[in-house]
Amino acid sequence: MNTTFARNALLTALLLLIAALTQAVYTGLYVAEITPPRQLLWGGEGLLFVLLGAFAGATLAQAKSLHVGWSAILGASILNVVQVGVGLTMFGPFREVAEAMPAAAPLAGSIVAFSFMVYNAAKALLALAAIVFGLAKMNAGSKALGGLTVAIGAIAFVSNTLSMALGRGFTEIPVAGGSGVLATILLALCVFGATDE
Repeated sequence: MNTTFARNALLTALLLLIAALTQAVYTGLYVAEITPPRQLLWGGEGLLFVLLGAFAGATLAQAKSLHVGWSAILGASILNVVQVGVGLTMFGPFREVAEAMPAAAPLAGSIVAFSFMVYNAAKALLALAAIVFGLAKMNAGSKALGGLTVAIGAIAFVSNTLSMALGRGFTEIPVAGGSGVLATILLALCVFGATDE
């Protein structure tokens, strides 16, 4: 299937926006203490990130500039597939083992911690992409959107990097997740503008 740079970039932007919205919905359900069907929600996210990786990779191959931004989106997509896969395939079995054998609880906890580290690494990559595309937007004359994207991207990058280094104790502070979702939305808006490269 041959697609143009503009179409691949547009699809990448749309998928980024959908990914950010699914994160917001999932967070809202969690706060409201509503348990969604995890298999359906996470399975859908897995498919979403597979498609995002494919279109971001195609766009990276066609791009004349912003290569670090495109490759960061591609890398984040791959890490998100890994993170979703760990959640879908490992959380349940390790929780059952921990309930049956309390001594195995640290092992189950390490699987969750690994999943969160991958999650934060993906968010850090998307934040890096937001900084790259935000700076490009500023250079193109859109100071407000570009500046806001760079600022939120920097907050998301630092907070998610700290979450990777310091573990789940730091992750419980909602700055990393919230700023990561906002940075992804702003990144998507900037990528929409990159379709006319």
